[in-house]
Amino acid sequence: MDDLLAARLQMTVSFVFHIVFSCVGMAMPWLMVVAEWRWIKTGKKVYLDLAKAWAKGVAILFAVGAVSGTVLSFELGLLWPGFMEHAGPIIGMPFSWEGTAFFLEAIALGFFLYGWNRVNKWVHLGSGVVVGVAGVISGIFIVSANAWMNNPTGFEWINGQAINIDPFAAMFNRGWFHQALHMTIAAFVATAFAVAGIHAYLLLKHKNHPLHLKAVSIALIFGAVSAILQPLSGDISAKHVAKYQPPKLAAMESLYETSKPADLVIGGIPNDKEQRVDYAIKIPGALSYLAHGDFNAEVAGLDQVPVDERPPVLIVHIAFQIMVLLGFLMAGAGLLYLLFSWKWKYMLENKWWLILLAILTPAGFIAVEVGWIVTEVGRQPWIIWQIMRTEDTLSPMPGLQYTLYSITFIYIILSFVVIWLMKRQIRVLHEEHRMDNPNI
Repeated sequence: MDDLLAARLQMTVSFVFHIVFSCVGMAMPWLMVVAEWRWIKTGKKVYLDLAKAWAKGVAILFAVGAVSGTVLSFELGLLWPGFMEHAGPIIGMPFSWEGTAFFLEAIALGFFLYGWNRVNKWVHLGSGVVVGVAGVISGIFIVSANAWMNNPTGFEWINGQAINIDPFAAMFNRGWFHQALHMTIAAFVATAFAVAGIHAYLLLKHKNHPLHLKAVSIALIFGAVSAILQPLSGDISAKHVAKYQPPKLAAMESLYETSKPADLVIGGIPNDKEQRVDYAIKIPGALSYLAHGDFNAEVAGLDQVPVDERPPVLIVHIAFQIMVLLGFLMAGAGLLYLLFSWKWKYMLENKWWLILLAILTPAGFIAVEVGWIVTEVGRQPWIIWQIMRTEDTLSPMPGLQYTLYSITFIYIILSFVVIWLMKRQIRVLHEEHRMDNPNI
């Protein structure tokens, strides 16, 4: 394994691990806030128990996410020093603001965890809102930095150096809004469906358990609305990519030749040798419309890109297809819930519905993972779009494969620890809230 591949794989492993905790940090606090709000409004203890249980889960995942996020920050400098040398002064501001939001989130979370029965109920609820707001803002700042890598602005590139730097223009680049919108909604979809799926699985084992019934209903409200909105934000992102990163769109759709009109490809396996996509379903003119709002518009293909500047089509295409498929599955489930919400209790008594939710537990996080593969691999070979190649920023230190092995081993161990802690938390929850508990 060469050092470039090792460095890329290490970033992949670290990011795949960390993004789960980032999503939870952005969305999960809002679920626990709603649970506490329902307790304040109704006085039903089941909502209080749920809020406390979710808060403990947030604390566990927040702690591990803080560690993995710190590792990612160090890896940017250790693995890609050439990138940080030039990009640091330009995108340092969103990273520093993200750190501020993170500390605010940590303080508010501590207040929420240890403030029960010590402060006014509404003040305590407010601390949960601060956790949620800070979590979302923290994620937006990081996404802004990534959006700059896809849409570099706020500087002039002269003789291999960045001059006349404007950090605000860099942070609020032309891609930050659509990427932040798409990622924020994705975080709510992934987290809500994961929470709903876990509690649906527990309902299969503990039929009509009131705490799990309330948990699924709260989670699916967030999940359903977010999943239905997600295709709309995806359409905004696709149009932006078509305008500013046409090679990425061409890789997503395996469009080897510039076409007018261009067909939308569903499924299929890209064939780089023959410059075509095999076994695909094609919808005439649909890609032209989705990219440019015109069924007869021209869509640039990979034939307009030098061979050494083309992204890996197979990886990008397959990842994009998986993301879209899972997104529509969750949107369909969300729409089904909203249409039949008036029969909500009846639906949760049906085994098929609980099984469906349980199956969809990892769907949102898988969609987020492959979505980021599309974003990052689709930008290759550039680490800064059309300015700096990834390979030119690699650390000269040899033996990077050994750090890859070490990080992978550590994250595997951490994954087992997190799973054990969460299972332990669920077991304790059931011991405290048995079905015959008269306080539920």
